[in-house]
Amino acid sequence: MTLHPLAKRAFIIGTALLALGVLIGAFGAHGLKNMVEAEKLVTFETGVRYHFYHAFGILIVGILQQLFQSVRLSASLFSFLVGTLLFSFNCYLYVITGIKTFAMIVPIGGVLFVIGWVALMLKMIKLK
Repeated sequence: MTLHPLAKRAFIIGTALLALGVLIGAFGAHGLKNMVEAEKLVTFETGVRYHFYHAFGILIVGILQQLFQSVRLSASLFSFLVGTLLFSFNCYLYVITGIKTFAMIVPIGGVLFVIGWVALMLKMIKLK
């Protein structure tokens, strides 16, 4: 079977993000618990949770792209990837450094998550 190029890209990105999510989650659970206050750990865990949600979202995009090759799902892939970088990774950076600027970037990632899901929904609505 030949994979659609965007599907292949989504599978590679999604699985890489999932592996990274496991490593970052383990670091948070074991390495940070005695280094930062509980409130900041909650922020770190939120970053990890959304990291996983959207890595799985990227895999879903890959599956749908493979199934429906006539549509282009790159907007959702891009939104989920950049959203993860801006949301989750800025949660991580804020917790580790305490620099508030990182926390202020997080909502931009959240908006990208919404854009990605809405873009995916609209593409699925248009399918016949």
